[in-house]
Parts: sequence; structure tokens; C-alpha cells
Amino acid sequence: VQLVESGGGLVQPGGSLRLSCVASGSIFSINAMGWYRQAPGKERELVAFISSRGNANYADSVKGRFTISRDTAKNTVYLQMNSLKPEDTAVYYCNAGVRRGVAFGFSDYWGQGTQVTVSS
Repeated sequence: VQLVESGGGLVQPGGSLRLSCVASGSIFSINAMGWYRQAPGKERELVAFISSRGNANYADSVKGRFTISRDTAKNTVYLQMNSLKPEDTAVYYCNAGVRRGVAFGFSDYWGQGTQVTVSS
């Protein structure tokens, strides 16, 4: 199973970016999908996650600015980031709970990360 993120880059404060993450490989079903981020010198933190039923949860620091969504048919999760701030600068990682088959339980998978830099 592979998770591949895209959509990161350099943006000015107040700007927007949309991250995408596609899961591929031997996938029977996907439970929750989420986004984490890690800034230099800091621990990785949860940004947002969305359940298989579409229920979303957000870190307080991004509520009202970020929106997580998913396309179940495409095994894809998105993160729309608006009103970006310099403190949002980090490597953003995609995470998914994937079941590879009927005989398997759910396992955590991670993407390689995509850099988001908010700077003027």
C-alpha cells in the first residue's frame, strides 16, 4: 500500500493551497484518513482526520481555515487550506488506516510528506 501526497509549495500569508493524497496498492477497505504535520524542531501533530462515514475533526489551530474531505471511490483524501499563516509551515503527511483483505486487520500507512511553506 502506498500513499502519495501532492499539492504542497510556497504561498504567501493569507493564501490557499490544496493537498491531495492517493492511496494505492492492495486495498480492501480504508477506515479513517488524516493529515499530520511536522515543523522543524517540533513533534508531528494531527491537523485533521475524516472517518469512513465522512465525519471530520480538526486541530484547534486550523478550525475555520482548513477543510478535509475524501473521495472514497478514488481512495483519496484532500486538505483545503485557506488563510494560511507562517506558523502553518511544515511537512504535511497523509495517514490512512487500510485493510488489505478480509483476513487482515487495519494497519496504519503514511505518505512521504509534502512541504508547505507560508512566507512573504
